Amino acid sequence: MAEEIMNTKEVAKYLGIHEKQVYALIKAKRIPSTRVTGKWVFPKKLIDEWIETNARGGMTEARQKGRKIEGAILAAGSNDPVLDFLQTDLRRSFPGIYLFSTNIGSVEGLKALNLGYTDIAWCHLYDPRTKEYNTPYLPRYVPGIKPVVVNLFHRELGFTIPRGNPLEIRGFKDLVKKGVRFINRQKGSGTRLLIDQQLKESNVPPEKIKGYETELNTHFEVGLSILNGTANVGITSIAASKLLGLDFIPITRERFDMVLDQKTFFGKNVQSFIELLHSREFREKVQGVGGYDLKESGRVIYSEN
Repeated sequence: MAEEIMNTKEVAKYLGIHEKQVYALIKAKRIPSTRVTGKWVFPKKLIDEWIETNARGGMTEARQKGRKIEGAILAAGSNDPVLDFLQTDLRRSFPGIYLFSTNIGSVEGLKALNLGYTDIAWCHLYDPRTKEYNTPYLPRYVPGIKPVVVNLFHRELGFTIPRGNPLEIRGFKDLVKKGVRFINRQKGSGTRLLIDQQLKESNVPPEKIKGYETELNTHFEVGLSILNGTANVGITSIAASKLLGLDFIPITRERFDMVLDQKTFFGKNVQSFIELLHSREFREKVQGVGGYDLKESGRVIYSEN
């Protein structure tokens, strides 16, 4: 894929749709594109802006529809396979409550929360100055609400690699080794923030890493890229690595929280969701994966007076 310009095949892969759907979008004039020497091309910057605009529009539409559903909870932000467990268990334990979640990264999740597009922001942003998660970022990204931070879990984040670790990946300095093809996370995600911090601390220039510019939005997408050979190393949660049968080298244990407005926190739907965090069924399921710590799960970490 070119760094700034994509063709129809490349943009279809980037959007996760069939190439015929791209042509349908062009015909309907719903996607930014231009014709050069008889071929359609797509500036990546404009495609990214188009994705963000459509995501915001979808969140607004979902918000409007959500008001019509008494048990709707809207969530946006970071990503973890355990959130899928929560979504399934919530429907089973509380059939009248619906959790709608979108993966847009921790920073964008907080921005969406501040704008009123979502009820909950999933977040795991580490601040190296204070050595604290999430709370240092609240004044910057959610100044318009009174935030409450509730812990979901602590998890291991690390290198996900093919079985047997054929390239002998041990740390970030190994990402510049011959034959290594890295797969990155999108800007604004907590994982991407960690990656860039670790590269800086390890004095590894990002431009020397093959694949650094290739970005994906979820842990499973990164794991699947390694499973199918598109890449041979990426950063994921331990759950994504284990569920796909890949090897895992831990880097750090981090705190994964949900951030919400005080008004939302005291609502019946959210309280039911927090109740689920304490359920035996959910805890046994997560502990079966390994690499997760639920000792603070459901605890209020921060609440603005």
